Amino acid sequence: MSWYEANDRHLEGSLARVRRRLERQAARRAGETVEEAAEAPAESFVIDGHPPALEALGATFGLSAFERDLLLLAAGPDLDPRFGALCAAAQGDPGRPWPTFALALAALDAPFWGALSPQAALRHWRLIELGTGDGLTAVPLRADERVLHHLRGIEVLDERLAALVEPVPVPESLVPSQARVAERLAMAWARAAETGERLPVAELSGAEMEGKREIAAAAVQALGLSLLELPAAVIPTTAAEGDGLVRLLGREAALTRAALFLDAQEIDLDAAREAALGRFVDAFRGVLVIAVRERRRLGRRTVLPLDVVRPTAAEQGELWRAALGTVAEPLNGQLDALLTQFDLGAGAIRGAAAEILADSAEGGEELAPSLWDACLRRARPRLEALAPRIRAAATWDDLVLPEPQRQILAQIAVHVRRRATVYGDWGFAARSSRGLGVSALFSGPSGTGKTMAAEVLANELGLDLFRIDLSSVVSKYIGETEKNLRRVFDAAEEGGAILLFDEADALFGKRSEVKDSHDRYANIEVGYLLQRMEGYRGLAILTTNLKDSLDPAFLRRLRFVVQFPFPDAGQREEIWRRVFPRETPVEGVEPKLLARLGVAGGNIRNIALNAAFLAADEGAPVGMSHLLRAARSEYAKIEKPLTVAEIGDWES
Repeated sequence: MSWYEANDRHLEGSLARVRRRLERQAARRAGETVEEAAEAPAESFVIDGHPPALEALGATFGLSAFERDLLLLAAGPDLDPRFGALCAAAQGDPGRPWPTFALALAALDAPFWGALSPQAALRHWRLIELGTGDGLTAVPLRADERVLHHLRGIEVLDERLAALVEPVPVPESLVPSQARVAERLAMAWARAAETGERLPVAELSGAEMEGKREIAAAAVQALGLSLLELPAAVIPTTAAEGDGLVRLLGREAALTRAALFLDAQEIDLDAAREAALGRFVDAFRGVLVIAVRERRRLGRRTVLPLDVVRPTAAEQGELWRAALGTVAEPLNGQLDALLTQFDLGAGAIRGAAAEILADSAEGGEELAPSLWDACLRRARPRLEALAPRIRAAATWDDLVLPEPQRQILAQIAVHVRRRATVYGDWGFAARSSRGLGVSALFSGPSGTGKTMAAEVLANELGLDLFRIDLSSVVSKYIGETEKNLRRVFDAAEEGGAILLFDEADALFGKRSEVKDSHDRYANIEVGYLLQRMEGYRGLAILTTNLKDSLDPAFLRRLRFVVQFPFPDAGQREEIWRRVFPRETPVEGVEPKLLARLGVAGGNIRNIALNAAFLAADEGAPVGMSHLLRAARSEYAKIEKPLTVAEIGDWES
C-alpha cells in the first residue's frame, strides 16, 4: 500500500469518527436515546518515515484531540458531501448546513473554549477560517484550502505565497571553502536543537549571492529541510499585513518542512522597512537564513553571523576542469586566462561550460573564444541593470592620437592582460594588496576620443565596456553615493568589465581642503571611489574635460593619466581619411580641405554621418556639398561660427 492510499484510509476513518459524533448530536436533538460507546481511533501507520498527514499536522502545531476533531469538522463539508446535512440536523436547523463552534462544543469530545481563541493554533496558523455573522459560536467554520490539500497528501504552495516565494535547489556539491561554512551552520543549528534552544538566525554577509543560496540549501538539507526564498522587499511595512504574511510563511514552512531564505541583499532600509524586517525576523518561528551585504541587526533573535565569499581561484579552476571534463586539458592555457579575468560562482561556471559543450562538437582551441563569450554573458546581467553597455566597435586603426598617448593606452592593455603573471606568479600581490587595480584618467576636450579609446581597449582585451555617468551616481544624501558606487563595482567584479566613469568633475574637485561638512563628505565619496578602483580586478577609467579641476592628491592615486589633445590640422586630416566606412560611396571628398574645420573628432564623425544621410536622400555619393551643409548644421549646434578661412573655396 502506498503512503497516499494509507493516508486516504486514515483520513476517511477520522472523518467517519467525527461524522458519528454529528449523528449522535442529531439524535439527541430529535429526542432519541443515544448510547455512548468508546471508539478506537483511525488506524495509524508510518510509511518511509511519514505518518498520516492529519497526525503530522496535529503534532506540528500542537493540536489537542478536540482541536484536531474541530479541524476535521470544519474540513468535513469539503471532504465528505454528507457533512452538510448532518450539520443541519445536529443543529436542528435545515438552514444551517455548515459547521459552527457551538456545534463542536456540543458534539465533540473534550471540548474547551480556548480552542478557537486568536492565539490558539487553529486561528494563529490560519488552519480554520471564520465566516461572517454574529457571535463567535454561530459563524460558519471552514478549513483553509491549503490545509485541505495537505490533509489529502497534496503539497501545493499556498496561492497567496506563490508569487512571493520560490524553492531553492540543493547544489550537487559545494566548493571546500563554502562547504565549511555550510557545515559550521548545520552544526550550530544541531547543537541548539539538542539543548532545546530556539535555532539562531543565520546571517550570511558579503557580495556573493549565489554562494549564499547554495550554502543555505546544503545546511538546511542536513536538518532534513527544503528551502524557500523570499525577497525582503515584499514584506509589508504595516504591522498587521506583515503579521499575516509571517503566519502564512510559518505555516507553509511547517507543513512542508522547509526553512526560509530571506533575501535582504540589496534592499534599502529606511526606518519603517527596518522595523518591519525586525518584526518579521522575531515573529517567524521556523529556521531562518538572511542574506545581507553587510552585517546588520534585524530583530532581537540570536544571530549567527557568517561571511560568504566566492570560490577561490584554485576552486574555480577545479570547477572548470570538472565541468569541462576531457575538453579541459587542451584548454589549460585558456583556463588560466579565464581565472585571471573572471570571478564566477559555481553555478555560473557549470552553466558556461554546459552551454559551449552543447553548442559545439569541437574541442580544444576551437572552444576558447566561445568559452570566453559564455563567461561574459554570465557576468553581464547584474551590471547591465545598473549601467548602459557600450558595444565596442572601434579598433586601433580608428584612433587618431599622438604616439605618446597611443603608447600609454597600449601599456594599459598590457597591465590588464598580464596582471596575473605579475601579481600572482611574480609575487607582487603577496608583497602588498594595495593598488592592484588598473585605474586611468582620460582628460581632454569633448570629442577628442576618450570614449573611443575605451572602446579600443575593450575590443583589444575582449571585455565588456560599461559607461557610468558619475553625475547621476553622486547623491546629495549622505552615504548614497558610496552605496551607488558599491553596487556598480560589486556587479562588475564577476567579469572584470571595463568601467568608464564619465563626468569625473561631478565628484572630483579641489576638495582636499575641508571647509564644511559638504567638503568632508565629498572627500569621503572620492576616497571610496579611489579605494574601489584600486582594489577592482578590472580596468576603471575616469574621464574629464577639465583636468585642472582635479586635486593633485587624487591624481597621484591613479596609475595612468592620458591627455587627449585637441587634434591639429594633420590629425584632423587623418580622421577625415578614416571617418567613412569602406562601403560608403564618396566622390570628390578632400580630407586636406576638410581638415581646416576646427572641430574635434566627435564633431567630425557627426558631420560625416549627417552628410551621408543628405547624400543618401539625393541618391548620390557623398560629396563636398553635402559635407558643407552638414558642417553648417554641426557648427550651429555647438554655437560656433563657420569662418571663411575654414571653408575656403570649397563652398560650391
